[in-house]
Amino acid sequence: FNVGSKTLPLYNKVDAVRFIGDVVYTNLPVAGAYRGYGATQGYTALESTVDIVAERLKLDPIEIRKINHIRENESSPIFEVLGEGKKGTPQIIKSCKLQWCIEKGAEAINWNEKHGKHNGRGVGMAILMQGSGIALIDMGAATIRMNDDGTFMLLIGATDIGTGSDTILAQIAAEELGISPERIYVYSSDTDTTPFDVGAYASSTTYISGNAVRQAANNLKDIILKEAGALMEIPKESLKIQDNRIVSDDGSKSMTLNELGKLITYTKNQKQIEASASFVGSESPPPFAAHFVEVEVDKDTGFIKVLKYVAAIDCGTPINPELVKGQTIGAIANGIGYALFEECRFNKRGKMTNADLLSYNIMSAADMPELEVLIADSYEPTGPFGAKSIAEININGPVPAIANAVRDAVGISLHESPFTPERVLKALKGIEK
Repeated sequence: FNVGSKTLPLYNKVDAVRFIGDVVYTNLPVAGAYRGYGATQGYTALESTVDIVAERLKLDPIEIRKINHIRENESSPIFEVLGEGKKGTPQIIKSCKLQWCIEKGAEAINWNEKHGKHNGRGVGMAILMQGSGIALIDMGAATIRMNDDGTFMLLIGATDIGTGSDTILAQIAAEELGISPERIYVYSSDTDTTPFDVGAYASSTTYISGNAVRQAANNLKDIILKEAGALMEIPKESLKIQDNRIVSDDGSKSMTLNELGKLITYTKNQKQIEASASFVGSESPPPFAAHFVEVEVDKDTGFIKVLKYVAAIDCGTPINPELVKGQTIGAIANGIGYALFEECRFNKRGKMTNADLLSYNIMSAADMPELEVLIADSYEPTGPFGAKSIAEININGPVPAIANAVRDAVGISLHESPFTPERVLKALKGIEK
């Protein structure tokens, strides 16, 4: 389902669309969900095909994409027809800065100067979209509790698997409450004590869990202002939380959160101040990206060297720009590995023959090319503070972008990844014949 549902809406100006999925039994290891699953394979086929079509039509690959890609306030029938294992839900794109991503990415890679030379060096591109959770399925919940010293406990089921979600969700809570993030203590993913969350998958945490956290923080803020208003004898509508203080609109009265915490816990109107919220998305706003890569192909050895990689991305408003860059770089490193050397090899009995990190090679820091990440100025109205997802989308770009760059460099089409030297040489010999 994801092979079609995550890819086909990207080109919504195309009327003739067919998606066929075959289920095949094998004795190989069972396939499971992995970052970008389905979309990674779909974009490999789709974006390679778009370049071939552009070549036959004598169009620049950039121009054919600009003409056909989806835009803000547009939709696609694919959204409703294909979902995650079932029928999808209709949606209209409320934020899309893909045009900006294409233009800025092309500028950064110096596309006009480098494309079409066929001199052993080439540039290629791919455009992408993904999703932010699964609409009407994924649910996240959060509880925020005020402590007696004016700090807060954020209880969330969302699991930080290295993505920085604990930091992101603390930032969202702090922003909504009007306090510094250092005052938030995060307790996550303990099924005995924390609220339910669907899990760290489907690029859902910032959007699904983040919206739950923001709503919980908003509910808590209302309670705090009500209790502070009663103590200060001021209507809650005339109060706000600012710089870790509760302040009247005219500035004449104020109370620190520490003071409120002590009073409400030990002295006046004693109670535990806390609030909870849940969120289920009615839609799944897609992030967008344009990837550009420059490669050098050695015709004697078949070795492909990635010289420069540019990713221009629209993830809505980034809650934490440095974490956005980290997510992007990590995904691209994984994707380049897919493109150039990551491969599961099996013998006749279905046993994997390279199931170790000596023979199954992955990218290291020394293998990384020059890499530039550009973040669009975007805002998703349904997301927490304008945010969309970023976790998966960028793993989908390297395979098609590198394949298109190799075609630009030496004129061959590569349809099986990884693009090993042996496969490159075989394709080059095919041209010579």
